[in-house]
Amino acid sequence: MNIEDMERSTQSIEVELLVEAIYLRYGYDFRDYSRASVKRRILRRLEKENMHHISELQRKLLYDESFFRTVISDFSINVTEMFRDPLFFQTLTAMVIPDLAKLKQIKVWHAGCGTGEEVYSLAILFKENNIYDKTIFYATDINDETLDMARSGRIPLKDLKKYSVNYSEAGGEHSLSDYLVIRPHGVNLREDLLKNIVFSDHNLVHDKGFGEMNLILCRNVLIYFNRNLQRKVLDLFRESLVRRGYLCLGMKESLYFTDSKDDFNLIDPKTNIYRFYHGQVR
Repeated sequence: MNIEDMERSTQSIEVELLVEAIYLRYGYDFRDYSRASVKRRILRRLEKENMHHISELQRKLLYDESFFRTVISDFSINVTEMFRDPLFFQTLTAMVIPDLAKLKQIKVWHAGCGTGEEVYSLAILFKENNIYDKTIFYATDINDETLDMARSGRIPLKDLKKYSVNYSEAGGEHSLSDYLVIRPHGVNLREDLLKNIVFSDHNLVHDKGFGEMNLILCRNVLIYFNRNLQRKVLDLFRESLVRRGYLCLGMKESLYFTDSKDDFNLIDPKTNIYRFYHGQVR
């Protein structure tokens, strides 16, 4: 084994020790996260802290809880934007919302909501389709800091042009600005669109699900988990859905390797939207 291989091997051991230390000290379980993703995020934090070894990082987070919170932010998936993948929102409008509109009450779970832009988009979409007032949105994430940002309703001014284009391509009926309020320090989602959104800390690794959901979205989160954790989370979603409820995954994600695959129909392969039947006649 040459020196480079030895260094990589030692680094891999340090990654395992760090993940185990986080679990033992704080109860956050990243042991089934994709190792490539975990290692990439650890090394990025190592560089920011001007440290040379992961063991240095481990010691600091074990004894400094505020620093641990910083590391947790590195591990959470915060990549989001308003009306990301406009085709998805077009398909949701055409194939899912007409069915939801028939219900007296609608419950939506957006798992891994990050800073909230995607659940804001859902709120606008539901408003335009006259079903917002009978809907409760549960937006969850592991990261307290991003949840605080999401609760604020604040939208980055620098992203408004891009978001407006996304909204238009998603089939928006008006102007995105109609749903925003200009504040002294930036732009916010209108208060009436925030009132039905419940933001909550939730860990997909070990927390229980939300019952009787009509629609669950968890897009581009599972790709950061290994297969065992993906199965566990997909089972959690299955248990949380009502019969004939909908599950929306990212384009690189699938449930066809799980035991519950026969309980779902893929209703649109382009946007990866499934419907839960649980043995019912399709």
